[in-house]
Amino acid sequence: MILKKTAVAATAVLILASPLAYAEDKSSTTVGMKHPSAADLKALTDARVGIIKAALQMTPEQEKLWPPVEDAIRARAKNRQARMERVAELRDGDPMEAIQHNPIELMQRRAERLSQRAADLKKIADAWEPLYKTLNPDQKKRMAFASYAAMAGIRDAIEHRMESEDYDE
Repeated sequence: MILKKTAVAATAVLILASPLAYAEDKSSTTVGMKHPSAADLKALTDARVGIIKAALQMTPEQEKLWPPVEDAIRARAKNRQARMERVAELRDGDPMEAIQHNPIELMQRRAERLSQRAADLKKIADAWEPLYKTLNPDQKKRMAFASYAAMAGIRDAIEHRMESEDYDE
């Protein structure tokens, strides 16, 4: 029964993420992915948080350890949205111009973005650690399953995007 609930939760994540991942911008003259709006990303983050909480079926004591985890998830999502907006701005411009202007600055900005992503991931790991230590084996299995299902959905979206870009060229 618990595995069935987790499977339903993971399926819901994939269903919610699919329209965002596969949406195309019909108004654009260039082929590519439409970037989800801030509202779309917030709704997706809310759904992910809800699904994780539902899958874990936390005890009242564990619930007390949840707020830092949720805060870290939301902060990471917010930073991801900011990165997506920067990438969209770069796509609108001429990327060769940026490289020809100063490739060192480009590499430094990239390093800063990677450092931010690493800091976000570290914050999530640090927030999860106290809660994870209290999870029973069934909760850990559900967490692993939900994580695997989410990663599979992301991988599928990336593969679909790569295939569509290859096809369009």
